[in-house]
Amino acid sequence: MSTPIELLPNPSLRTEADYPFCPGCGHGPVLDALNEALMKLQLAPQEVVIVSDIGCSGLSDQYFTTSAFHGLHGRSITYATGIKLMRPDLAVVVIMGDGGTGIGGAHMLSAARRNIGITVLVLNNFNFGMTGGQHSTTTPEGFLTPTTPSGNLEAPLDICATVGVNGAAYSYRGTSFDHDLADRIAEGVATEGFAMLDVWDLCTAYFVRNNQFGRRQIDATMEALGLESGVLYRSDKPEFAAAYRKLAGGQHEGLRVKRVKATAAVRLDKRMHFVVAGSAGGRVRSAARLVATAAMRAGWWSAQRDDYPITVKSGHSVSEVIISPGEIHYSGIERPNVLVVVSEDGYGKAGPYLASMTPDDTVFVVADLPRPDTAAEVITIDPNQSDVRIAKAARALAMVAKAVQTSGVVPFELFEESAGEGGFGEKNLELVAAGVGLPAG
Repeated sequence: MSTPIELLPNPSLRTEADYPFCPGCGHGPVLDALNEALMKLQLAPQEVVIVSDIGCSGLSDQYFTTSAFHGLHGRSITYATGIKLMRPDLAVVVIMGDGGTGIGGAHMLSAARRNIGITVLVLNNFNFGMTGGQHSTTTPEGFLTPTTPSGNLEAPLDICATVGVNGAAYSYRGTSFDHDLADRIAEGVATEGFAMLDVWDLCTAYFVRNNQFGRRQIDATMEALGLESGVLYRSDKPEFAAAYRKLAGGQHEGLRVKRVKATAAVRLDKRMHFVVAGSAGGRVRSAARLVATAAMRAGWWSAQRDDYPITVKSGHSVSEVIISPGEIHYSGIERPNVLVVVSEDGYGKAGPYLASMTPDDTVFVVADLPRPDTAAEVITIDPNQSDVRIAKAARALAMVAKAVQTSGVVPFELFEESAGEGGFGEKNLELVAAGVGLPAG
């Protein structure tokens, strides 16, 4: 066991609110130990993100003054992985129950194999305490739960060995009663790679009552199962996010992404919404992305959200682009300023947009579709009238080019500059020129 970390004066990261757990629940002491660990490490609230899972443990994040993320059951490790990859400077701590180790078992294994630099606290009380005490992956054999009324037949999951043999940098097993729990949590958080702490505690609402189970039984059960306590695994394997950046050649601090530099300074007085509705496989998303890229070249903020079915090459494809002079905190669009309807599939998805639009807005619709019923100005475009053949799969780019030129939603020359980049640049520019030349009615 390593030397305890020296306690330095640092403000608590805990709120003053009382925990909501049942009397005698072991979750509270674990959270107190986490707070003490963060204080030992001298971490400020803005340096920490707590990612919580579903279950009683999922109530935990609101009692800390840090940033937090609360998502779907069993997916907390996945969310934490994404946060760590994009912000490697943050201490990312997952708080989950033993139920999440089953529902999210594959994510736990992947995080261990990658050795992603997050710390996972499993508040392990051997049952699904929030939903009635059903047995979980860690319920010991022979123990009683509502789903194992005659005794559990399944072998319990050895969480520490599972992550340890799969590459975790740090693996620890203990209980909520351990006097050095805060030190061990601090070690886990300070570990460069993946750290898992399996902390056994008591569910007084169900497991304790059904099995005459208490503090002494925790230690006896651990011994009976042949599961050791303490720090069980350590590894010097490189942490995944750091290794990825090294592999990427240190191009920038974040992951390898395409960076768009502003090449012009154009004034934008208001936020604009641009939507393209067409068919999957019709290059809808790539056409919309050129609009978003042109906006960034102008020095603006942009965000794109895409919607398409799992079939990918059949059905609809809808892309929403927000263009803003300031930061964008919500990427949804209810009312477009410009709507481009490219195909029948897109027309079927355009109804809510059309209903929300006003006379100040514009709809560009392909000529072989019915004229939409909307308060917005409607401009029909016939790709068949082009001097060059425009395939149906290329209509989106041609019509978006016409819409950009006509509406001025982004500077056309910056749109053209964006279209000309990459291996498809020459073909894109041909379609842009063909689109601009289309008659509009």
